[in-house]
Amino acid sequence: MYYYVSYCCPPPYYVNVPINSYRALPFYGTDSNGNPQYQAQRVNNQTSIRDYGPEPFVVDIEEVTKRNNTFRTALWTGNHLQVTLMSLKVGEDIGLEIHPEVDQFLRVEQGQGVVRMGRNRNNLNYVRRIHDDSAIMVPAGTWHNVINTGNVPLKLYSIYAPPQHPRGTVHATKAEAMAAE
Repeated sequence: MYYYVSYCCPPPYYVNVPINSYRALPFYGTDSNGNPQYQAQRVNNQTSIRDYGPEPFVVDIEEVTKRNNTFRTALWTGNHLQVTLMSLKVGEDIGLEIHPEVDQFLRVEQGQGVVRMGRNRNNLNYVRRIHDDSAIMVPAGTWHNVINTGNVPLKLYSIYAPPQHPRGTVHATKAEAMAAE
């Protein structure tokens, strides 16, 4: 949106005005019959954290990641991409894993820890400290683990393409996640 601003010099002068109420913007989607509809689509303190895919979706990812208290919850699952939220307790880790044909992106929103990666499960020679705002890129075929070394829960989100967990996945604890896999 542009507004005309009059100064001493000839026009045109325009100002780009930021939209600060982006969370209240309408969401265009479809109902269960495929008919177009508009609705307010927000995840806030009053809305449950659940899988909103595969419909279009906008969210304050930092806020919802920090609010998540489950080991793993799918926030959005589409046909080709998935976003999951994770919360690791103090001293807890994700668990050593590999995705043979999937690159993975993780971002830390709260806490601190260590990420270990390597081509061999017995030689995780890439070790880095992570903290708020750290981004982690895990190439396909790389063994990796994230460990919470801080004194508060480590809150992060992960992006997989294609999805790695069933739509609607919620694992309240690591033990529940391990039993499901």
